[in-house]
Amino acid sequence: MRLPEKPKLKLCLAASGGGHVRQLLDLAPVWSVHDHFFITEATALGVSLAKEHRTYFVPHVAVGQARLGAPMRMLKGALFSFFQSARIIWKERPDVVISTGAGAVFFAVAWARLFGAHTVVVESFARFDHPSIFSRVAAPWAHDMVVQSKALAAFYPKAKVFDPLRVLEDQPPPKKLLLFATVGATLPFDRLVDTVTALKASGEIPEELIIQTGIGGHTPDGIETFETLPFDQIQELLRDAAIVVCHGGTGSLITALRQGCRVIAMPRLKERGEHYDNHQAEITKAFAARGLITLAETPAELSEALKIVRARPPVMATTDPTELVAYLNDIVERVKLRQ
Repeated sequence: MRLPEKPKLKLCLAASGGGHVRQLLDLAPVWSVHDHFFITEATALGVSLAKEHRTYFVPHVAVGQARLGAPMRMLKGALFSFFQSARIIWKERPDVVISTGAGAVFFAVAWARLFGAHTVVVESFARFDHPSIFSRVAAPWAHDMVVQSKALAAFYPKAKVFDPLRVLEDQPPPKKLLLFATVGATLPFDRLVDTVTALKASGEIPEELIIQTGIGGHTPDGIETFETLPFDQIQELLRDAAIVVCHGGTGSLITALRQGCRVIAMPRLKERGEHYDNHQAEITKAFAARGLITLAETPAELSEALKIVRARPPVMATTDPTELVAYLNDIVERVKLRQ
């Protein structure tokens, strides 16, 4: 007698835009074989994701919005997200929720846990030394907690530690004389745009220059600019670009390093009102310590950084989630056996 097959599990994949959701894409071997859906922000990557997967959008929410003088925007987004997330989770009823943070999906993860989903919180790869607010709040009621830096194990004694960063020995692909400057998916970053523009005007950037400015960011005259770009077009630019100047988001850094670009990072700084905290300085310091990128914060530093990266061969790196995938697959199988 043939036993009836158990229905596939339904997985909820919840992450804010940018590097958070890109980390979930690296975990495709876990979720692609199950019924799944994404909850994320309507960034360029989120919109691209929605073309291939069932995807729900929630507004950008972060405690840092209040720190930057926009508490009502934060409260409005949080209120909308609270009810929107409840509707999504009530409709989908996931068996497992895997989240890499952050604020935009906090209520989705909380509702999923409340409705009985096995909850897995993966601390963002952007956090090397200090935990995020999202994980500090979510860890106590998550079933499983994962961190991607040994330094964070002290904050989460029961967490599993997986460091996915790997340097590649591959030969970089041929490149064009192109410098691509990108500020990431979430916020404008005028200091980066203005610094690159000034060096182009002074003749210190002879390469063709293309800038992704962010929505509402500065758009200098005489330079090819885009507020935002679909993820596949960003990938095409990175395949061609010899040099990338970017903010300190892990998604931008890893995507450029995978394509063999010479990477210069300019981290957003809290004290300049450019981000909610200084985690980008933490990220870029860790990447620079491994010899993967060069740092710059001022026009003079960028000028020097350009000389440095042009004089040395590019470094290729990626994230290898093999061990984390195996761990998550084991969790999913255990949940499946309990059904």
